[in-house]
Amino acid sequence: MEAFTVYVLASQKDLSWYIGFTSDLEKRIKEHNRGKTITTSKKMPWKVIYYEVSFNRLDAIAREKYLKSGMGRRYLKNRLSNQLNF
Repeated sequence: MEAFTVYVLASQKDLSWYIGFTSDLEKRIKEHNRGKTITTSKKMPWKVIYYEVSFNRLDAIAREKYLKSGMGRRYLKNRLSNQLNF
């Protein structure tokens, strides 16, 4: 059964976030940190600060879309408040 990961990266350069999804998290993080992704290449290096796994691709896409919304970002800030010291 294939798994899909929705992930949140934090730039170690300016602490901005990037939210995405993939079927191979390890490979995808390496791509981000090697500058293979245009949208993240200027803010390397990146560190994973949160991820969720789903066994359904459409559910993962919907979750990524939610986490990118205002409500989703609020959820992440609340969920990660101790980790990020908000």
